[in-house]
Amino acid sequence: MANDDDFSASLILRRGGLARVGLERIALLEAVARLGSISGAAKAVGLSYKGAWDGVQALNNLFDQPLVSAAPGGRSGGTAEVTPRGAAVIRAFRAAEREVGAAFARLEADLSGDLLWSLGLRTSARNALRGVVASVEGDGVTATVSLALGEALSLRASITRRSVEDLDLAPGRPAIALIKSSFVHLDAGDGDNRLSGEIVDREASEASAEVTIALPAGKSLVATLRPDDPAWDLAIGAKVEARIAASDVILAVD
Repeated sequence: MANDDDFSASLILRRGGLARVGLERIALLEAVARLGSISGAAKAVGLSYKGAWDGVQALNNLFDQPLVSAAPGGRSGGTAEVTPRGAAVIRAFRAAEREVGAAFARLEADLSGDLLWSLGLRTSARNALRGVVASVEGDGVTATVSLALGEALSLRASITRRSVEDLDLAPGRPAIALIKSSFVHLDAGDGDNRLSGEIVDREASEASAEVTIALPAGKSLVATLRPDDPAWDLAIGAKVEARIAASDVILAVD
């Protein structure tokens, strides 16, 4: 019988100081695969529907292909299935977990690899979308980096030339776009980035609302609205165009 003095191993893969992958997200993927719905998976792993939905969207945003294909149905249900890419992620994680367990038993654990580094990225930015650098333009102090997200979906980020050099950004380099939800605007106007999608989730209080916008390539964006925003009354199912200034997009690399 286990007691407080027993050793145990828990697989968390890291790059630098950021936790990258944990059992909780793999368990969520497995529950979706087994039950065929996000609401059912949420109950199975002890999450709220919102927490499970956010977890699925975060996973889809961090990979070049969606791990879960879902047709939102709210808390009452909806269909969802793990894609072949998602199944491969589950298999790889479980295989790595077995290896770590064996290594721990030999007191020779080595977690230096970067396997599945995308899964556990944590940031205060509400949106984290993984892509590949398509181009870097500009000279002097600033540069514009175009990030391809899949299915002709892309984002432009305006950063300093020094940041381009520090991050070693060049065409073909994987990167993650970090965007605060308050920087995603749904009202009419200009914008360096214009992304068309559909509102698939909305939670609101008297002071603010948070809406999730489904985009092509299995990606999504979260926007924060205020009562005086023209888009305040938009409901689930509404077609919208999200606008994001290039200067509001932060780029990160592993």
